Amino acid sequence: MQYLHTMIRVSDLDATLDFFCNKLGLIETSRKDNEKGRFTLVFLAAPDDLKTAELQKSPLLELTYNWDESGYPGGRNFGHLAYRVDDIYATCQQLMDKGVTINRPPRDGYMAFIKSPDGISIELLQKGDKLEPREPWLSMENSGSW
Repeated sequence: MQYLHTMIRVSDLDATLDFFCNKLGLIETSRKDNEKGRFTLVFLAAPDDLKTAELQKSPLLELTYNWDESGYPGGRNFGHLAYRVDDIYATCQQLMDKGVTINRPPRDGYMAFIKSPDGISIELLQKGDKLEPREPWLSMENSGSW
């Protein structure tokens, strides 16, 4: 068995691509517009997964933009995604500098949560061992749900 992709439905493709590509750093690998079905599929890969994704078409994040849909109430769009990062503190700081709210700060030096424009929770996990807990993360409170 091989993991291929995770699909999430998005209500604003431009805002979602800005978040995932410009802020989180994912890379668009392909895009498919389906005129008859009135939807667009965009596939994204994490930078460290790019070669594997291009060769094996996995692991990928599939953004599904239904042209006539205006939102997905009631959690119809998904749960959460998880990405391993080299430095949880540096990643969270870079995201904050780009205007992203850290919903669950990495107080433990290992895990944080952020949300996409559509409210999809994204878990960020420290690669390897936990980092030593430190400020400002140690005393930072949660913001909203995650």
